[in-house]
Amino acid sequence: MNFKNIISVVTFLLLNAATGTVFAHGVDGDTQTFLTGNSGVAFGPFLYIGAKHMLTGYDHLLFLVGVIFFLYRTKEVLLYVSFFTIGHSITLLLGVLADIAINAYLIDAIIALSIVYKGFDNLGGFQRFFGKQPNTKAAVLIFGLFHGFGLASKLQDFQFSKEGLVTNLLGFNIGVEIGQFIALALVLALITMWRRHSSFMKFSALTNTLLMAAGFLLLGFQLTGYFTA
Repeated sequence: MNFKNIISVVTFLLLNAATGTVFAHGVDGDTQTFLTGNSGVAFGPFLYIGAKHMLTGYDHLLFLVGVIFFLYRTKEVLLYVSFFTIGHSITLLLGVLADIAINAYLIDAIIALSIVYKGFDNLGGFQRFFGKQPNTKAAVLIFGLFHGFGLASKLQDFQFSKEGLVTNLLGFNIGVEIGQFIALALVLALITMWRRHSSFMKFSALTNTLLMAAGFLLLGFQLTGYFTA
């Protein structure tokens, strides 16, 4: 794959967030039917739903693209992704089990801001405009907590049977991690190939600007939904 094709794929992923935002956290009809009618332990189906949810969650994936964009070592990628995983796993389980209700539009607006934040960070904006660099690991962990509440807010729309709830939530969370791993593997492969070309540094600023733009589009969509709902 040449660098023009790689750029096309990356640009498609970034801009598709604008048109795919409705489905970023959406639940399709078949899944809704299953969730509302399920009773008891259903580890496998919840595993599948979690994986599908992450693979179609453009906001989560765009944030992770920003996180790994300038990470060159596997150890660094695993470390940062682990911080994100710990964060969203805690609040996903806590949000549902403790029934912590947060308006879905507002939490998704914060998730959109996390995308803007990471694009701005990758562009060196904090050093340039504020003269200091926030702790990037702490930021990923904190935003991971918000992403987890975003996942929880979608599950809270359904009245789950208490029977098997913990097992089902664990299945969903593991599915999320599987979906995250698959998506990251594909994105990381594309970025790694792109880094072999001089165009990577040449177009890195444009790519992260597009990342910020996608975040602002998602933010506008969520705030519009909040104020008009």
